[in-house]
Amino acid sequence: MAHELDHLGNINMKLLQTFLAVAERGSFRLAASAVHRSHSAVSAQIQQLEEQLGVRLFERTTRSVALTDEGRLLRDSAWRALYELDLGLRQIKETSDLKRGQLSLASSPNLASVYLPRVLAEFTKAYPQISVDVHELTSAELFEAARSRKVDFAIGPQAEDSSFRFQTILIEPLQALVPWTYYPKLTSRISLADLARLPLLLSSSATAVRALIDAKMAEAGLVPTVRFQFVQAQTIIAMAEAGVGAAILPASSLTRATAPSARILEIVKPAFQRKMALITLPNQTLSPAAARLAEKIIQDVRAATQYRET
Repeated sequence: MAHELDHLGNINMKLLQTFLAVAERGSFRLAASAVHRSHSAVSAQIQQLEEQLGVRLFERTTRSVALTDEGRLLRDSAWRALYELDLGLRQIKETSDLKRGQLSLASSPNLASVYLPRVLAEFTKAYPQISVDVHELTSAELFEAARSRKVDFAIGPQAEDSSFRFQTILIEPLQALVPWTYYPKLTSRISLADLARLPLLLSSSATAVRALIDAKMAEAGLVPTVRFQFVQAQTIIAMAEAGVGAAILPASSLTRATAPSARILEIVKPAFQRKMALITLPNQTLSPAAARLAEKIIQDVRAATQYRET
């Protein structure tokens, strides 16, 4: 390969950079200021480059500097070469960054337990030298962690908040887990009004799910009987299966409900759903490793839930 580049001779990067500075500005003086060299040094470098190539690159007058035909050809070729070189160097750095490092994300406990295990297993297998910290947080804590950049990104409830950028990854209904003793009807549905009459087991008031439930109850003019509230979905499910009360949870959480003592019912009149999203700050640029993990989370969760962007 070396013999194929012999025509480059002693031309180096500094000579080409100085040449491009003059070509872009049409002035030795302005180019000298841009590259932080003296006017005489820039003039000497251009002269050196012309001597090495055996052609004149600029037509000089007392008032202006213009490219010759050979100068225009070198300008265009040099820009293409420098662009390709810069692209290659960036790709090398990104590949290096993907091989090692540490990143962190905040997640709602439900998303972390239902969807992240497989995603992280495949990601860490592909990039074994990257350490991933997952922080399971309530909605308020999650947004604060993303806002203060304590984490690279978050996955949690999608909200009407312009201070964040949301990429929807799933839309799912909220459902009820109701003990047979409280609602013995042979049906697969329950109205929100009937549900409000039962002793309820709900998520903590610090969660987005609870805020959504409270809003729907208020819109319907209902005052529910809240028997207990918990942070963890698995605890709520266990309580409902033990007959303590009826639970309202996202459909993905209720995939773990297996006891025959309680059944999953579709909530109607009205039905309601939640959106979950990958959360970043506007114009935030993720590191190569964080961007790759975020992309995998979006793709894998959407594929698992058959979500498609509209």
